[in-house]
Amino acid sequence: MELSRRNVVAGLAAAAAGPVGAPHAASSAPARRSGSPRWVMVVDVAKCIGCQACTVSCIYENAVPLGQYRTIVSTYEVQDGDAAGMVMLPRLCNHCANAPCIPVCPVNATWQQPDGTVVVDANRCVGCAYCVQACPYDARFINHDTGKADKCTFCAHRVEAGLLPACVESCVGGARIFGDLSDPSSTVAKLVGRGDAKVLKPDLGTQPHVFYLGLDERFLGKVDAEPALWAPKRQPQAEAPATGAQS
Repeated sequence: MELSRRNVVAGLAAAAAGPVGAPHAASSAPARRSGSPRWVMVVDVAKCIGCQACTVSCIYENAVPLGQYRTIVSTYEVQDGDAAGMVMLPRLCNHCANAPCIPVCPVNATWQQPDGTVVVDANRCVGCAYCVQACPYDARFINHDTGKADKCTFCAHRVEAGLLPACVESCVGGARIFGDLSDPSSTVAKLVGRGDAKVLKPDLGTQPHVFYLGLDERFLGKVDAEPALWAPKRQPQAEAPATGAQS
């Protein structure tokens, strides 16, 4: 089973049209497979234009504080010989099958759901930041407003309602594909099954479930969550003029 734009658009169109024939509620969300899915995201790097629409939609959808991000797109300038270009690298929690952030939590505030989504119980979290330090993908942070650990959840509340994650829905280039890896007929299963999908830091054995298509191997270790267009470096303040005679 896979969530797609077609599913969502069909549901919205049916709702707008009103009850004609079968109740429109039946088509407002895709049918779930029996058993638990395994949600994954596939990112086609060649289709990402670095517009940061995913970043903005995530901020509004999840009330992320100013200056913090659940997902971002880092931009890198690369040069091969005389040719220069830009590489866009979308970043988010990898929802690892072997997530190192889980065992370090002293109060069991973070765990993995049956569908593979790694989540945080803010009511239980004490904000110790052990999980932030343990994440090798720089995908967690302590929320400035709540003082709790925060990160991407694949928009679990939207997925539960049969919708796409906000970043996938807003991606103008169609670079993010979301679906059920356990369904062999899903687009994500077919893309991952081609054999050319890569994950970040594969040597760590964390088994990430965010896959990248067309990613240059030189970027497999690029995990610093620095949003190139959203965190401009502050200009250093001018030094105060010196007073008194210089010796």
